[in-house]
Amino acid sequence: MMLGPIRVDGSYAGEQLTRQMGIEIIRCEPGLVVGTMPVSGNRQPLGILHGGANAVFAETLGSVAAFLHAGPGGNAVGVDLSCTHHRWVSSGTVTGVCRPLDERQTTASYEIVLTDDLGHRTCTARLTCAVRRGGARRPGFRPATAPPPRLAPSRRTEHR
Repeated sequence: MMLGPIRVDGSYAGEQLTRQMGIEIIRCEPGLVVGTMPVSGNRQPLGILHGGANAVFAETLGSVAAFLHAGPGGNAVGVDLSCTHHRWVSSGTVTGVCRPLDERQTTASYEIVLTDDLGHRTCTARLTCAVRRGGARRPGFRPATAPPPRLAPSRRTEHR
C-alpha cells in the first residue's frame, strides 16, 4: 500500500487511520499535495465534520509533502500542528491543498487549506515537521563518533 510517496508497511496496511477516514491523495508533487476526505464517517456527535478529522487530514497532507522534501531515504515527522476552523461542514467531501511555507535542511513548514464542495474555506492548518534528508551527506556533517569541536572559553560580561 502506498500513501503518496510513502510505502506503508504491509503488516499495518489495514490499520492506517487515513484509510479508515477515507483520505485519498489525488495529487502529489514537490510543492503541492492535494487530497480529499469524506464528511461521512468523520462526524462529531452533532453531525458535522469533527475538528480532529480536519487535523488528521491536514497532518496527513503536510507529512506527505515533508516526505517528498526529505527525498529518497529521508524521513519526516510532525512536531507542531495548528488548525483554525472557519466554518462547519455537514455533508459531502472536504478537499485539502498543501503548499510549503518554508522547506529547509532539517525543518519544513506547510500551510494546508481545507475547503468544502462549494469551495468555501473551512479550515486553515499549519504543520511544521522535523526532516532528515536522504541521499548524500550535507556539508559540515560529522559522524557521531567524532569528538565535539573545542570551544574557546568565554568571558561573561555584565552590562549596566
